Amino acid sequence: MAASSTLPPDVTDGIRHILDAAGITADADLIARILATGVGMGRDGADRLDLKITSAALTEMRAAFELFAPFRGVPKVTVFGSARTAPDSELYRLTVELTAALAARGWMTVTGAGPGIMQAAAEGAGPAHSLGVSIRLPFEEKPNAVIAAHARNVAMKYFFTRKLMLVKESSGFVCMPGGFGTLDEMFELLTLQQTGKAVPTPIVLLDRPGGGFWAGLRRFADEQLLPEGVISPDDFDRVVVTDSVDAAVSEIAGFYRNYTSLRWVGRRLVLRLRAVPTDEEVAALNQRFGGLLVDGAIESRGPLKAEREDDDELDAPRLVMHFTQRRIGELHHLIRAVNALASAPSDARPA
Repeated sequence: MAASSTLPPDVTDGIRHILDAAGITADADLIARILATGVGMGRDGADRLDLKITSAALTEMRAAFELFAPFRGVPKVTVFGSARTAPDSELYRLTVELTAALAARGWMTVTGAGPGIMQAAAEGAGPAHSLGVSIRLPFEEKPNAVIAAHARNVAMKYFFTRKLMLVKESSGFVCMPGGFGTLDEMFELLTLQQTGKAVPTPIVLLDRPGGGFWAGLRRFADEQLLPEGVISPDDFDRVVVTDSVDAAVSEIAGFYRNYTSLRWVGRRLVLRLRAVPTDEEVAALNQRFGGLLVDGAIESRGPLKAEREDDDELDAPRLVMHFTQRRIGELHHLIRAVNALASAPSDARPA
C-alpha cells in the first residue's frame, strides 16, 4: 500500500480492518490505496472544492464502471459528433447506417447520449446495442429516448470523467463532422495514439459523400502542422478519412482481422493474433519493421512466463519483440501489416 507509507500505522491497520469487514479480498491492495489517498487528502488539509471534485469523479467513475461491466466482452465503438445535427440531414442518415451495420457485426455503440449525431448513432445501433455517457449541463437536453428507454446511461458532471469512459471502453472510434466538442474528442484520440498512452485502435473520420470537412483538416495538417514540425509525417496515417459507410465499417472491423490485443511484459511487446504466421512472413516483417526494435528480432512464439502465470490468452499465437517505446506511435503500421498477411483469417471478427 504505497500511499499508506505517510499514514500512521494505526490508520493503515484501520484501513485493513475496513477491507476485512467489507469482505474485500480481490485487489485489496488497490482498494486500500484508494482509501489511503482519501485519508491522505484529509490529512493534507485539501481545499473543500478539491475534495468535492475528487469525490464526484470517483463516484461517477464507479457508476460508469458498473454500467459497462455486463458488456465487458462485447466490442464497442464510440461515435462522436455534433448535438446540433438535424434528424433530416445526410450526416444523421449516414450515422444511422453506420451503427446499424456495426450492430449487425456484433458491435455495441457508445455515445454521449445527447441529440443530433449521438441520437442517430443510438437509433442505428438500437436499444440493445447502445450505451450512453451523458454530461450534466444546464442548457442540454436529457439523454435521448433510445438510451433512456433501457436506462443504459450514466450522467457525468465533469467532461474529463466522461471523456475517459467514452475512450476507455471502446475498441474503435468514428468522428462525424462537429464543433469544438467533437474536435476536442478527436484530437485527444490522436494524442493518445501518438504518445502511446492508449493501445492502437481504428479511428475513422466520416463525412457526407463529397464533403470537405475532414479533408480540410487533413489539408491543414499537411500545409501547416507538418511544415512547422509539430507533428510527424505519418501521424495522420493512423486515421482513415472517408465518405463511405462501407469503408468505415471495414476499417473498424478489419483492424481486428488478425491482430486481437497486445501486452507489455517487462520491456518486451507481445502482439496476440488469430493465426500463426509463416516463417517467411515473420522474416518479411523483420525486414520491414526491424528499425522499430531496440534489438533482436520479431519472433513467433508461445506465451511468455508472465502470461502463463496470469492465464492470459494462452491459446493465441504471438509475435514477441523488443519494441522501441519512444516509437510506439508507429505501432499501427505493424498491426496493419499483420492484418494483411496471407496467413490472416479472411473474415473480420469483433475485437
